[in-house]
Amino acid sequence: MEFRTDPVGTDIAVISGEGRLNMVSGPLLRDVVKRAIDDGRPRVVVDLSRVAFMDSSGLGALIGALKSTREAQGDLRIVAPSTQVSMVLKLSNVDTILPPYTTAEEAYRD
Repeated sequence: MEFRTDPVGTDIAVISGEGRLNMVSGPLLRDVVKRAIDDGRPRVVVDLSRVAFMDSSGLGALIGALKSTREAQGDLRIVAPSTQVSMVLKLSNVDTILPPYTTAEEAYRD
């Protein structure tokens, strides 16, 4: 799984990937988020619309990335999770910490 980062404004990065967010790709996501923070973009949107599958390792990567952004005085928001990803978020109650947004624009409207 490869991730693409699109800068928005001065401090936001929209990160998108396609495929499976699991023990192989989870560390890659955390690295991409760290690079965004290092580049001065601590407000991160992770677009999950093309992530067909996420397991507990992928969930851990999202939570680790959330922690990293908050430590950098930013935040992490998720966009458009697939049905399977939404189910994992809901079953783990992570959807209460990372509520999904419909679009990247909506995620950082405030």
